[in-house]
Amino acid sequence: MKKTLTPEQQSYQTLANEYEIKRPVFKNCVRAFFVGGLICLIGQGISTFFMTVFDFTEKTAGDPTVAVLIFLSALLTGFGIYDHFAQYAGAGTSVPVTGFANSIASAAIEHRTEGYVLGVGGNMFKLAGSVIVFGTFAAFVIGIIHTILVQWGGF
Repeated sequence: MKKTLTPEQQSYQTLANEYEIKRPVFKNCVRAFFVGGLICLIGQGISTFFMTVFDFTEKTAGDPTVAVLIFLSALLTGFGIYDHFAQYAGAGTSVPVTGFANSIASAAIEHRTEGYVLGVGGNMFKLAGSVIVFGTFAAFVIGIIHTILVQWGGF
């Protein structure tokens, strides 16, 4: 059931719609796509560096690559650079592992005045906690599906 608006509410809604800033959705999607791709390209470059310089395999180069990306993201967040970059790129910076590191580091920076234990430690994973929970749950569900289909002779 849709709520009927009074004439004053309707005129206000019309006025508000006139002054509402129109979002450039297509431009934002293109920015997010290219910036997210750029972050992944940087990650691939770091991975290739580990494989050529330190003779890592493709599989073993993944962990140090993710660690370097997390470190760089946290460092840029600490200097205040990542927030400006994310403002420009939008969702392109929030999807990769760098966005996860940024959410943890920015929460830690925001609550540092409350102390290391209750401030930083207690609030660091508030935003990232949902990501950890849903990631763990998704891994559990995929593990169950894999067990049913592959291990028990499904496919």
